[in-house]
Amino acid sequence: MAFPKTFYRWRPHPWHGLEAGEDLPRIVNAYIEMTPFDAVKYEVDKTTGYLRVDRPQLTSSMTPTLYGFIPQTYCSARVHALSPTSKRGDTDPLDICVITERPINRGEVILRARVVGGIQMVDNGEADDKIIAVLDNDQFWKNANGIDDISPALLERLRHYFATYKLVPGQPSDVQIEDIYDRDHAYSVIEAAMEDYTEEYG
Repeated sequence: MAFPKTFYRWRPHPWHGLEAGEDLPRIVNAYIEMTPFDAVKYEVDKTTGYLRVDRPQLTSSMTPTLYGFIPQTYCSARVHALSPTSKRGDTDPLDICVITERPINRGEVILRARVVGGIQMVDNGEADDKIIAVLDNDQFWKNANGIDDISPALLERLRHYFATYKLVPGQPSDVQIEDIYDRDHAYSVIEAAMEDYTEEYG
């Protein structure tokens, strides 16, 4: 019996084996590594594609939204060019925060996310942008199309989380939140990350 064309005989690598999306850059696929219920930082292992424990969260705050990355993206020279205070890209896939109304309490899921904006973050001199999106088929967020459609309180929670999630008591922070930007700039960052990926991996 032949496998259907849409069937993956082997588990695809979530960074390299999944598609970035079909309606780019407006709607993207997001691979979720962490949820608001996680007190441990999970991250996809770059070699195997399996989720691994990176570290327990260093502070008491936990990510306010689903958190993961957009497949087949890479933050290098083009992403760096859109982040004027950075020295380089962070050479990781492009991160994404996905807002939902209903709780999703497990990682390693794939979802379609509608892009509304992003956070320009610089971590130890590296461009480390966080795209902000909403779950595309979430009726609660069906009218959200730009950053102004997101509660300022939620944006402040995201800003605070990323400004503090690597803090070590007694040591200065290497993270700067430079800006929260709207959809059009987020589109440019996604396109830049896709071009960086194509150049790096083909």
